[in-house]
Amino acid sequence: MDSSILIIVLSLSVLISYAFDLFSSRFKTPSVLLLLLLGILTRQATEYFNVQVPYVNTILPTLGTLGLILIVLEGALNLELHADNLSVLRRTLIASLLSIVGSTLIMAGMLYLLLNDSFYHCLIAALPFSIISSTVTVQTVANLLPGQQEFAVYESAFASILGVMAYNFLLLSRNSIVGAVWSFTRDTLTMALISLGCCFLLLYLIGKISHRIKFLPIISVLFLVYALAEINHLSSLLLILIFGLFLNNTELFIRGRLSRILKNDLFEKELDQLKNLTAEGAFVVRTFFFLILGYSAIPQTLVDTDALIVSVLFVIVFVAWRWVVLQLTYRGPLKPLLWIAPRGLITVLLYLNIPEDARLLGFREGIPILVVVLSSVVVMAGVLGYKPVRNDG
Repeated sequence: MDSSILIIVLSLSVLISYAFDLFSSRFKTPSVLLLLLLGILTRQATEYFNVQVPYVNTILPTLGTLGLILIVLEGALNLELHADNLSVLRRTLIASLLSIVGSTLIMAGMLYLLLNDSFYHCLIAALPFSIISSTVTVQTVANLLPGQQEFAVYESAFASILGVMAYNFLLLSRNSIVGAVWSFTRDTLTMALISLGCCFLLLYLIGKISHRIKFLPIISVLFLVYALAEINHLSSLLLILIFGLFLNNTELFIRGRLSRILKNDLFEKELDQLKNLTAEGAFVVRTFFFLILGYSAIPQTLVDTDALIVSVLFVIVFVAWRWVVLQLTYRGPLKPLLWIAPRGLITVLLYLNIPEDARLLGFREGIPILVVVLSSVVVMAGVLGYKPVRNDG
């Protein structure tokens, strides 16, 4: 492909995605749906003109991993650990944990009855579908009441972390649950210590680097440590979570003389720059991930009757279980918060990364995309026409 044409395609993709984002915020239509549709239409166009796009199956998991890192970092950079919101943090943490555990068990039981494979394989297949997408959630909660917004954003941020950690634990438990508990605990503590060391080092670098290029090398260090931790089967996402929380809540961890060493007068301004860079990076990666995901989708798998039935059942399960969870953890009106349970990048990425020997036999390949689409439609329908009744005193 000519380099000029490639530049045009990449630039148009970002601009179209930006337009989708503006459209989504105005008409409450998740941009994920539009990106997937554009990807599917692009595949039809390339097939018609006999154009081949290489390395799709290689690029997709890589983009997904980069997107996962940036999404978790973006969420952690927006979590504030203050005494006045500890109650919300506690309730959203419990809500995300209950949501993941409950919906995974219910969906795994359903798959066990339908496909009659081992329950472990059913758990591995079901877990990715229990994780709420923080990206789609943030896009759809702008018009909700402040308490609902806060609950939804924190819940989805915790869900991303807990979901990936639960997924890693399940992979470790293939041979022995006791061994998995020991390995998971050891690796988590090891990663927590490494993360704290990296946090102090990176915070020092933020304060001392005077070069105009500052945050890209720091984010690259995060990617590097994440990849090395992944190779060694450590809870690498903890690094991203701890780093984001650390930077956004330095007043809790850095005090007195240490504050004068590790922070400077421009720290708050620089932190805002890092947040903006992370948000824009996550936007670009997410754009190409869902475009390529739509492109890689085989149309026949999306109209498969069995895939449609299972996808609809999954959506019913996690909406019904969400009602139970919100009854236990949320104080306030449930609508439209009940319907905001979208699935997105993390769901697809974790499903794609299931090892071959742990895959569920008979599980249809079109289900991940169908669940993302159907859950987004549910969110759209739940939020459409909603007008919050605000109490201004």
